[in-house]
Amino acid sequence: MDLIHGEGGSELFQAQSHMYKHIFNFINSMALKCAVELGIPDIIHTHNHPISLPQLVSALHLPPTKTRYVNRLMRVLVHSGFFATAKVHENQEEEDEGYVLTTSSRLLLSKDNNNVPNLSAFVLAMLDPVLVTPWHFLGDWFRGNDLTAFDTAHGKSFWDYGSHDHKFFNLFNEAMASDSRMMSLVIKDCRPVFEGLGSLVDVGGGKGLIARIISEAFPQLKCTVFDLPHVVSNFPECGNLKYVGGDMFQSVPTADAILLKLVLHSLSDEECVKILKKCREAIPSKEKGGKVIVIDIVINEKKEEHDITEAKLLFDLLMMTVVTGRERNEKEWEKLFLEAGFSHYKINPIFGLRSLIEVFP
Repeated sequence: MDLIHGEGGSELFQAQSHMYKHIFNFINSMALKCAVELGIPDIIHTHNHPISLPQLVSALHLPPTKTRYVNRLMRVLVHSGFFATAKVHENQEEEDEGYVLTTSSRLLLSKDNNNVPNLSAFVLAMLDPVLVTPWHFLGDWFRGNDLTAFDTAHGKSFWDYGSHDHKFFNLFNEAMASDSRMMSLVIKDCRPVFEGLGSLVDVGGGKGLIARIISEAFPQLKCTVFDLPHVVSNFPECGNLKYVGGDMFQSVPTADAILLKLVLHSLSDEECVKILKKCREAIPSKEKGGKVIVIDIVINEKKEEHDITEAKLLFDLLMMTVVTGRERNEKEWEKLFLEAGFSHYKINPIFGLRSLIEVFP
């Protein structure tokens, strides 16, 4: 029998389940963080074959009162796809099962993993109380006048906070570096993007991990990491890689190409246009092969899988909550490029959630 606006009881209970799932989604995140903190992925990896619950408990060296809770943590993580189960012995008749890694949890290994990047620092940084707390202030931020919910929660901007809390900012920088290491998986597919270039400047390049990956893959390129002076002051020149300090809002070193990886999504449209104009001034004309290379998210809701779009939309809210940036669709990117004086662009979605965008003067 219909109850509310033609909806039956079963539909309303389904709606309740949908609501509860999203209310408690944070538990999945915290369970994942706990697994990283306990070193569970490394323990399973070191075991070399399915590890039983008693074996896992023994390897964790937990207080006796806590061991009985491990299976409940692992049950959620298996359901979420971070681990899987398999028979402890292939020929066994019993139903004893052990835990094994999945592709997702292989990205959490701190030990040798055949050059697969380790994203553990990304998990720990993004789920640190410093970044989680602002979400509790989102409603207050909407009703107030602060620039971001991070300001509302902490009384200062994300960048000001990081300049004082060195422990958190070191973790955050390691998280960004771990994310950058993912580029090594597909750099070989980017040869047409970098061939023919003699020099490249990585603007906002931090520790220079991306520039190092590119310089090793393309030895003909002279790469420069450009960031704030205090960020790059302790890094010496090495081969075809050097570091230069400065302010990207004032000027950008000249080069055949400028790289902006995950820089523009943290900035407002006005800031992006200003930086893109500085980049355009720093590169040769289109006829001489000058270009800007942007690695960032491009939202494409109509052509993407639901989970991909959801992850991109969550990143967009993260940018809104922590800094003044946003994730953009193709039309929004095009508007920025044209306002900055560029003529055309080419999008290549090869970095999972992120795309490589070549922007030409």
